[in-house]
Amino acid sequence: MQETLFCLRVGNLLPYSMSDSNTTDFKNPSTFILLGIPGLEMGHVWISVSFCTMYIIVILGNITILFIVKMEPNLHVPMYYFLCMLAVTDLVLSTSILPKTLAIFWFSYREIDFSACFIQMYFIHCFSVIESGIFVAMAFDRYVAICDPLRHSTILTNPVVAKIGLAVVLRGGILIMPHPFLARRWPYCRTNIIPHSYCEHIAVVKLACADISVSSYYGLFVAFLVRGLDMIFIAVSYVQILRAIFSLPTKDARLKTFGTCSSHLCVILAFYIPALFSFLTHRFGHNVPLHFHILIANVYLLLPPVLNPIIYGVRTKPIRNRLLWLFTHKGT
Repeated sequence: MQETLFCLRVGNLLPYSMSDSNTTDFKNPSTFILLGIPGLEMGHVWISVSFCTMYIIVILGNITILFIVKMEPNLHVPMYYFLCMLAVTDLVLSTSILPKTLAIFWFSYREIDFSACFIQMYFIHCFSVIESGIFVAMAFDRYVAICDPLRHSTILTNPVVAKIGLAVVLRGGILIMPHPFLARRWPYCRTNIIPHSYCEHIAVVKLACADISVSSYYGLFVAFLVRGLDMIFIAVSYVQILRAIFSLPTKDARLKTFGTCSSHLCVILAFYIPALFSFLTHRFGHNVPLHFHILIANVYLLLPPVLNPIIYGVRTKPIRNRLLWLFTHKGT
């Protein structure tokens, strides 16, 4: 016997049918149902083509970065170690989202195990925080390299880089751990339908039939603590960097020095601008359609992993030269 469930969305109600065993008299169901992008069901196939293309670029681009840095001894320096950390983070982050999303779009495989949903939630939010932390570490590297170049090699030694990387990972893991822990404690006795393409934290806990204030406030705390402090630290670093650049005597020296941090600035903007836009539309865009919210939530997580290897591949001379050498060598 089938029973029709309704998931509220902007403007109308979205029907979804499933068996009684999953919809009535349950507390913490065995599975959740991910709807993909409600309101754009007819476009799922076309959206999936874009997402699949992005995933291919992420995989090929970031693996290429890792390969080039590994094979080129001249790139075994802090800047490129941090770039490798960023590439690994991008691979994990995109893989946490896209395979399941593409399964929804292509095969209508919407079910996700109860525990698997919270694992996905943890990985997505954890590695998003880790990525932000890596950008801070890269900003610190550029600050030392430009403002105190003579001490760069003594300050950012390999053990120090390893400790910074470990601190970034631990920060992300510890700060995000309460998200799935708290979410798993709530009783889910209304519906198990998530109007999203992945197990986003707020989208999941809103299904709970309990007071979720603790989860909501902690989510805001982490967002402001991580994004806020990281952006402040990066801004302060670049204020000092720009002061050092403008104090150089010649225009050529200023341009050459600024070129060493231009790639980092580009990837920072690609990461924080979509994230800030998504946050603002969620908090203040009450008349924005649900499908637009979900598209933005996907874009802000998937766009940086796509752009990072492209930006560093095009704008970073050692990587660009190595890529050109690989292609020309292969051709000969």
